[in-house]
Amino acid sequence: MFSNSSKYALKAVLYLAVNSSESNKIMAKNISGPINVPQAYISKLLQDLTKHNIVSSTRGPHGGFYLNENNMKTPLIDIISVIDGENKLNACLLSIENCNAEQPCPLHDFAAAYRVNLLENLENKTVGDLAEDISNQKSFLPL
Repeated sequence: MFSNSSKYALKAVLYLAVNSSESNKIMAKNISGPINVPQAYISKLLQDLTKHNIVSSTRGPHGGFYLNENNMKTPLIDIISVIDGENKLNACLLSIENCNAEQPCPLHDFAAAYRVNLLENLENKTVGDLAEDISNQKSFLPL
């Protein structure tokens, strides 16, 4: 349901949430290894997220990417929307163009409740919420 780009972006943002701060900026080359994403790919994703104020960055010799307090309040849905566009999570699971409630594909009704629950969770959970879960060892992210 998530594109690889969205998965990579989520992993990068969570890595930053746990490991960075305004005084500890991290360069893309130092993020790519731990999250197992090519450096050029993660650089582009982080630049897109920076343009939308989901990630903060500073240029220069002591520059890099980091998350500030406002970035930590970002709902997860915003990251996916920036990377994949608004309609990705509402798209047909079988990629049938005209799939809708009036003309459902075979999986449409089956996935409807799951999709509603997922969207609600993505809208209500923030980067900070997941970072706290990682810090409290309720979940893990290979870092």
